Amino acid sequence: MDLLEAYRRSLAEFIDRVDQIEPGQWSDPTPCSDWDVRTLVNHVVTEDRWSVPLLAGRTIDEVGDRLDGDQLGADPIATAREAAAQAEIAATHPRALDGTVHLSAGPTPAAEYLHQLVAEHLVHGWDLAVAIGADPQLDGDAVAVCARWFAGRISDYQRGGLTRTGVDVPADADAQDRLIAAFGRDPDWTPPA
Repeated sequence: MDLLEAYRRSLAEFIDRVDQIEPGQWSDPTPCSDWDVRTLVNHVVTEDRWSVPLLAGRTIDEVGDRLDGDQLGADPIATAREAAAQAEIAATHPRALDGTVHLSAGPTPAAEYLHQLVAEHLVHGWDLAVAIGADPQLDGDAVAVCARWFAGRISDYQRGGLTRTGVDVPADADAQDRLIAAFGRDPDWTPPA
């Protein structure tokens, strides 16, 4: 599977889970201990909104603070769908992945940035699924693409505080559990009683 297809699938799975959020679940806890469901979804929607100008060559300074704060508004599900649709258009624009994006960490190849977005959607899609009681199974091919990419970056992400220290999993753990654990999550996490 190529990177763009992995991105599309991870994005679609995340939105599928957003569509399953019940009205009373927005304040439920997630595996991200500081985030409830709404905060987690807002984080991913913000990332989707950022991807549009960044993939178009804009800098963080050019975007300014317009993407700070709550991005979900009164209809978070519709807002998430719209942000995902715009993000997919930006990522699939001809030659979008040939350029450089200007991240806070510095100039980054657009393809590397798209790998990061695949991880965002997969891992936070899993977070959301287990938080709301949805099916947490991720697309196996997208997981494989993400795992291959992340294998060479785990130490850098942990050192930079971008992920928590990995969680130990049994030797026979499947690829999804290994990926989730590499991002510092317990694959057996369930909401507190």
